[in-house]
Amino acid sequence: MRNLFALLLVAVLAACAGTDRPKPAELAPNVPLMGVRSVWNASIGAVDFPLEVRVVDGRAFVAGAQGVVAALDAQTGADVWRTALDAPLSAGVGSDGRYAAVVTRANELVVLDAGKVVWRQKLKALTLTAPLVAGGRVFTLSTDRSVLAFDAASGQRLWQQQRPGEALVLGQAGLLTAVGDTLVVGFGGKVTGFNPLNGNARWETAVVSARGTNEVERLVDVVAGFSRDGSQLCVRSFQYAVACLDASSGRTLWSKPANGATGLSGDASVVVGTEGDGRLSAWNRKDGEKLWTLERYRFRVLTAPLVAGRSLMVGDDAGNLHFLNKEDGAPLNRVMTDDSGLAVAPALSGKTLIVVSRKGAVYAFRPE
Repeated sequence: MRNLFALLLVAVLAACAGTDRPKPAELAPNVPLMGVRSVWNASIGAVDFPLEVRVVDGRAFVAGAQGVVAALDAQTGADVWRTALDAPLSAGVGSDGRYAAVVTRANELVVLDAGKVVWRQKLKALTLTAPLVAGGRVFTLSTDRSVLAFDAASGQRLWQQQRPGEALVLGQAGLLTAVGDTLVVGFGGKVTGFNPLNGNARWETAVVSARGTNEVERLVDVVAGFSRDGSQLCVRSFQYAVACLDASSGRTLWSKPANGATGLSGDASVVVGTEGDGRLSAWNRKDGEKLWTLERYRFRVLTAPLVAGRSLMVGDDAGNLHFLNKEDGAPLNRVMTDDSGLAVAPALSGKTLIVVSRKGAVYAFRPE
């Protein structure tokens, strides 16, 4: 039943981004104030699930919806390895550089070592969040709000934790990461820090409290895509808030209202996110005060952003990759990928920026 609710919400969100939304304004002519060079491209097959591009040690781990999983050399785009699982995927990719983990639509966790499947484990519920591979373990977060830990080498289940949840769950990836020696997980509008060795909770804090007159309005899940600076973790609660907390203690540092559905990016000074209507907003990382809001891309469907150096990068559903000044959102350059659109947050490996289109084309650019 929970799987049905999750899939129902996917349909609700897709409708919100459909043809009935207001038409965005035409983009201004591109004035390239910063050079951007295309360096390679590859293909992994169509992407219609919440793919996370995982970059580790100069390799980009990617996957297509029909089960192709690949490790690409981030400098050249060449396959380090490529495996066809012949099973449609619902979540991925997690990797520590050696092991790679994905979840199939049949709720099977699949772990590969150097491209070879080493074990599989059946999960009890639909999983949309990329597994986390860290410390010799593989962690999963499913839509029934269960967290499981497995030994990365053997597949042995080590522990399981589950939180009660609402009848309706968010049909997209949630928060699952590690900060120091703490596993950090989003449950509804709460964030919990676990001991990764035994699953014991160390702390739990509410990012936002659910409110509203129906289940959709009360949905406040913390979404995938975060900004980390040391032990400070900044996250988004779906349609309600952006907040920063101390992941060593769980103490909330600040929380600000924000209506968005995609994750955040940032650095030591700024946190940036895209709002549900296509606005881009930036907050001061120290106190959460709004620095600027950009209306230029309103009514475009934007990816989560990426902040790197003086720039921020964000893709849109027309296939444009926008390069902006992080200080004020001023445009620096714009490049086109393909007309299937970008739906995956950009990823960075050294000086190489990697984006993936809905049809599964992987593009790499180097800002100059």
